[in-house]
This record gives sequence, C-alpha cells and structure tokens, in this order.
Amino acid sequence: MSLPPGLERLNALSAAEARMEFLRCCGSSRWARAMASRRPFADKEGLFGSAREIERGLSREDWLEAFAHHPRIGDKEALRLQFASTRAWASGEQGGAALASEETLEELALANREYEERFGFIFIICATGKSAGEMLAALRARLANAPDAELAVAAAEQSKIARLRLEKLLGNF
Repeated sequence: MSLPPGLERLNALSAAEARMEFLRCCGSSRWARAMASRRPFADKEGLFGSAREIERGLSREDWLEAFAHHPRIGDKEALRLQFASTRAWASGEQGGAALASEETLEELALANREYEERFGFIFIICATGKSAGEMLAALRARLANAPDAELAVAAAEQSKIARLRLEKLLGNF
C-alpha cells in the first residue's frame, strides 16, 4: 500500500527539515522534535495519533512556548510582521477576525490584554469557522476560568490548531 504523497514527502525530509515543518503546526520545540523523531509515519492516523500522544506529555512551559508562536486574535500587524512562517495559515484560520468591525477589533484587543494579564499567555482558540463575535464571546467566557483550567482549555485549542495545520502541511507537499 502506498502512502499519500504528502505523508511520503514528510517522511523523506531530514530531521531538521521535519522539525521546522512541525514547528509550523505547533510552536513547542519539544513537540516538533518528538514528531520528527517518530517518522516514518505509516498513515495519517499514525501521524495524528503521535501528535495527540506527544501532547499528553507536554509541560506547562511547552504549552506556553506553543502559544507564543501565535498572533493575538485580530492582531493583523503582528500576523504580518512576526509570524511570517505561519502567516497564510493563521490569517486563514482567523478569517472571521478579518471581517470584524473596528469596534469588535478594539474589544478583542482590550479583552486580549485582560486575558494576558490574568493568565500570563495569549488567548488561544481554534478560530477556523468562527466569527470575531464568537471569538470575543469565548474569550470573555474563558476569563472566568481558574488559571490551571484555562491552561488546559488553551492546550486543547492548540491541539485542534495543530491537527488542522498537520492536514495543511500534508496538502502543501
């Protein structure tokens, strides 16, 4: 049985090249190294299963590193300047924010600052398919979470983003 072309090419990358590609999916260097070391993957299920298994072993610091690789929701300037390697993916994922009114973007910026002050990391949400209003409502609701609970919620959202980006990665090859 032959592998899908994207998976075959991913398996053929050098370890360093694979780490760089995996970092585009999840900004945790530990996760990216572990994913690169698990190659070759026999199928997409093995790829996704490895991602989930590795995520279960990540520390708070690993998650914070991953979160730091995302632009703030609605922050177009940061997306343009700081996140060039994932700009196309992140801008597509945040498409709902691109259509937001100036007022909603301002509310997102204020709520983002409040969130960061409370939890010490940026607000992470799998934004694909969500409007700016939905993201703002989720952000406000999550402000009520206890810090440890919010880290778990943010990690789950990061996992969803990584899964989507792994799919995109395979499609890019």
